[in-house]
Amino acid sequence: MMHETRPQKTKLKTVEPLGKRVLVRKDEDRKKTKGGIALPDNIEIPTITGRVVTVSQMLSNDNDFPVRQYDRVLFNPKNSIPVDFEPGNQLFVVPLDDIVAVFRDRR
Repeated sequence: MMHETRPQKTKLKTVEPLGKRVLVRKDEDRKKTKGGIALPDNIEIPTITGRVVTVSQMLSNDNDFPVRQYDRVLFNPKNSIPVDFEPGNQLFVVPLDDIVAVFRDRR
């Protein structure tokens, strides 16, 4: 008796930062200057802003931690760890100490 082999369903993977870290999706690199000048493709402008995808369990339980999921942040990429998760999706695990600012709307 032959058994049919069914293709295995791909499990959805997630990345959960541990300790005092957050997962940030880096903003796209700019291809134009603020004045509207188009830049050649071979020039990379390091962008260090991004959107918080998730925070570690340790930080989500800390009411003194000012950054929450979906916040837009400015971060120092020096100690950040890139996560090769999906093509074209630039994710970084960023230590809490390397988040230097949170963008907020004025009230």
